[in-house]
Amino acid sequence: MKNRSTSLREEIEELIAIGQLPPGHHLDETELAARFGVSRTPIREALIQLASMGIIEMRPRRGAQVATISAQQLVEMFEVMAEFEAMCGRMAARRMSKDEQTALQAAHDDCMTARDADDPDEYFYKNEVFHGLIYSGSHNTFLSQQAMNLHRRLRPYRRLQLRVRDRVKTSFHEHDGVVKAIISGDGEATANLLRSHIMIQGQRFADLIASLPSA
Repeated sequence: MKNRSTSLREEIEELIAIGQLPPGHHLDETELAARFGVSRTPIREALIQLASMGIIEMRPRRGAQVATISAQQLVEMFEVMAEFEAMCGRMAARRMSKDEQTALQAAHDDCMTARDADDPDEYFYKNEVFHGLIYSGSHNTFLSQQAMNLHRRLRPYRRLQLRVRDRVKTSFHEHDGVVKAIISGDGEATANLLRSHIMIQGQRFADLIASLPSA
């Protein structure tokens, strides 16, 4: 069972991911305690957890703020995320059971429902399930954990990317190729498709930067 600070950490993390607490936003413990109806102690513990994940920054005598990432850092993090996904996909194509493949297909179908409803926020959540199944399907716990940690760190930016015009439709189309490659057991094709799916280059990067909230 989750303790209160862990639940609060997840709730604050979600507010950051959906942009209600944008990069650079000052996190006041008293305001957050009032918002969630708790004392400052579990809020402080939650902020420490978020700081350890790199999602917020704790500054001496100035308190906490939502972490900001430079354009260069963002490119570098997506580069590493692309390689994590490629490794997970390669292993998943070799190691996923039939039941796991069925679950992945069901998650893909859920993504289609969100795409057809033209609901990027719902697609974002279904997309997280889809990628999480690939991580766990690698049957490499250490890799899966590292991939999930970076995935969570990039959540606000992955979410914003889905708001760019036609990105949801393109993302789903890319997923379709990944599912087919995994089910066919083609590890190298899966790795290449996922690497391309995650990398932000050229116009995609320009669109993502343009969609970021102004400082």
